[in-house]
Amino acid sequence: MKKTVIALVTLTALAGCKTSPTGRTQIALYSDSEMNTMGVQSFNQLKDQKPINSDKKVNRYVQCVADNVISVLPKKYAAQQWEVVVFEDDSANAFALPGGKIGVHTGLLKIATNQDQLATVLGHEVGHVIAEHSNERASQGNLLQYGMQATNAVLQTQNVKYQAQIMSALGVGAQYGVVLPFSRTHETEADNVGLDLMAKAGFNPKESVTLWQNMAKAGSGATPEFLSTHPAPTSRISELRARMPDAMKFKNAASQSGLKPGCKI
Repeated sequence: MKKTVIALVTLTALAGCKTSPTGRTQIALYSDSEMNTMGVQSFNQLKDQKPINSDKKVNRYVQCVADNVISVLPKKYAAQQWEVVVFEDDSANAFALPGGKIGVHTGLLKIATNQDQLATVLGHEVGHVIAEHSNERASQGNLLQYGMQATNAVLQTQNVKYQAQIMSALGVGAQYGVVLPFSRTHETEADNVGLDLMAKAGFNPKESVTLWQNMAKAGSGATPEFLSTHPAPTSRISELRARMPDAMKFKNAASQSGLKPGCKI
């Protein structure tokens, strides 16, 4: 078991360490190039598999909001050529992938009822990208898998009784003790990063609260928070309200600089 622990510690030490936009230490096993390639491949597959909306007004509106958010990204990301696609899908969802890809479901436009609410979602999704959450999640999955395999090997070598039950318990513990809370950390971090981004772009950050109220009414967050990868809407709203004074400073500074988005369908 000691050798197993040493191996895991060594692997973690050899992995790339980065710092998220909020100052949190991250493990990143993949290069930016690798993540960008995976993001582009995944996005192209989605475009092949999912119907794409062709309404020019809808696409122009979503592109407008996305362009305003992208304009205030760190230079590394703002300089990318971003592709924005509106998918015909009734779910209230959107996503952003490494490599400069953004997807928006038409169902989201029924929940995010104005440019500020849509900017909240797009800021959040792009926040995942600039915080390198995809890299972190993929890296975490690899490390977790390696740890489970190593532990299983030790149990087999030492002929431990109830091996299957122990491994099953470890799997449950890893899921609810590591994977899910870690995902909630990502979601909260993306909320915070996204709130700042949309405010810096001149959107009204107060509408982020209204968005999550809309999400709650539509049924988002029905799963108990401790069993969910996402914080409950009430938790998100509380966090957003706590950060609102700083976000409003960004919004006011943007307004004074002439940043006043006017995206409409």
